[in-house]
Amino acid sequence: MRTDLQPRLLRIATPLIAATRWWRVLLLFLLVAVSTLAIMPRPPASIDFGWDKLNHVLAFATLACSAGLGFPAARASRFVVPLALLAYGGLIELLQRWVPQRSGEWGDLLADVIGIACGMLVASAVRRATKPASGAGR
Repeated sequence: MRTDLQPRLLRIATPLIAATRWWRVLLLFLLVAVSTLAIMPRPPASIDFGWDKLNHVLAFATLACSAGLGFPAARASRFVVPLALLAYGGLIELLQRWVPQRSGEWGDLLADVIGIACGMLVASAVRRATKPASGAGR
């Protein structure tokens, strides 16, 4: 059910959602930031949410949402993007084995998977919500 507010929100949000290039730029920035934080021996406390697994979930949800909106083609959104982010998370866990005060953990990879699923769901919901209703105006 659409409200009177929804058409106005669609007019505002649709160009932002359609700007795939900007979502890709954001994704690149986020990949650099997450990579940097992942290989630091001790990330800054100011960006720590207090539980390592929550940090992973939030980081990968943000990456997945940006990737899902930056690469909205159906096949890429459903298969390639999550698999690429999973491989990226696995690479981080492998690299952390050689970083002082860090360790690679299966639990971190599971948290990455949960974050990827959440981010992809949000991206999918945003794309669906910003699609014009079929048969609108009839």
